[in-house]
Amino acid sequence: MTASVPTGTELTITDPERVAQDERLVRRSFWLKLRANLHRIPFLEDLLAAYFCATDPATPYRAKGILLAALAYFILPVDVVPDWLLIAGFTDDAAVLAAAIQTVRANLTPAHWARAKETLRAEASGSETELPG
Repeated sequence: MTASVPTGTELTITDPERVAQDERLVRRSFWLKLRANLHRIPFLEDLLAAYFCATDPATPYRAKGILLAALAYFILPVDVVPDWLLIAGFTDDAAVLAAAIQTVRANLTPAHWARAKETLRAEASGSETELPG
């Protein structure tokens, strides 16, 4: 994804193919990575809300692109800080996600947050249908 930051607050998504590629990667690998690390990720609710917003057809393209890039970074095995490191492993993922959420906060609806909370509630109760995907 090509992003330019002319003022420090504006991001322009210029590569539709990259956004589509990120969406395919996220849809294919998100739940697998999440399940494998479920109890090691302290920012689960934010991660899930971002996923539900990014895959919502009503989400504007710009917001979708930004969130998909952050989610793709979470999924990719190559990180600035490797995920397998205890405690510090997901700090870079959390920082990238927090920046993306802050940038597109207006597009994260109460429905995205509610769905994230419900998914976590289902997982905590040990429900067989705990995580989609």
